Amino acid sequence: MEELIFEPITLDRKDEYMERLAQSKTKSSDFSFTNIWGWADEYGLEWAWTKNLVWIRQSTTVGSEIPVVRYWAPIGNWENVDWTQCPYMKQARTFHRVPERLLEIWNEKLGGRVSAEEDRGQWDYIYYVQELSELRGKKFHKKKNLVNQFKKLYTYTYEPMTADCVEAVLEMQEEWCMWRECEDSQSLLAENDAIRRVLEQWDEIPSLLGGSIQIDGKVIAYTVAEAINGDTVVIHFEKGKTDYKGVYQAINNFFMKEEGSRFTFVNREQDLDDEGLRKAKMSYNPVAFAKKFIVELAEG
Repeated sequence: MEELIFEPITLDRKDEYMERLAQSKTKSSDFSFTNIWGWADEYGLEWAWTKNLVWIRQSTTVGSEIPVVRYWAPIGNWENVDWTQCPYMKQARTFHRVPERLLEIWNEKLGGRVSAEEDRGQWDYIYYVQELSELRGKKFHKKKNLVNQFKKLYTYTYEPMTADCVEAVLEMQEEWCMWRECEDSQSLLAENDAIRRVLEQWDEIPSLLGGSIQIDGKVIAYTVAEAINGDTVVIHFEKGKTDYKGVYQAINNFFMKEEGSRFTFVNREQDLDDEGLRKAKMSYNPVAFAKKFIVELAEG
């Protein structure tokens, strides 16, 4: 049996990877290059390359236990693969973060071998950029009020993210981390490492974009995003100092107006089954979800 050969995720194949990602036509944030690069250390992410696909797996160790290996959905032109003859499907039987379209293809091609379970906590929230930039109507009334209050209360500047302001953003991130006591939270520490890993390679990842709000020359909020395809931008990281009223609503709105205008959709990632996060994401009125599933394949 042919086996996949996994290796560390590297910057030198990012362009090739992004071509495969574009072929999949998925809106899922998980498979964006920034996501797999930024979180590679935390999740033990590796990739394996075959003729048409890139296969991703994670290897996570809990305490001193043996690492738990999870295979993600492969990325590439899913329509152009003979799944019934794909030797690598025998190496893994369970796949995580499987986008809805790939599940449809597997159901069509592999029939009764496929069983799937909704992974609701991993579903990405999709919104219209225009709605989040305009905040019109009753459903956005509270958000717009908070943005307007921010504008009235503070003398601020908004700037698009460039390599020149990365250092100032990292400084704010460190302050945010101290305020949130990241040292006491493994998840916040891991996120802080991922943010640093991404920002330090700003010039090397051309799909990145972002924005920051500054008051008195200091960054008080920022967004780091990525163009995942021609019509969708993904928000990877968004932080603000909450002693400034409406700061999160403001950075969201300003970024959508300035940098998001060339896109139709914005993906604001998952809620990870966190009820507070789910409520916050629903409050922005998603128009769709990038649904993902856990898929088990029986032997063929």
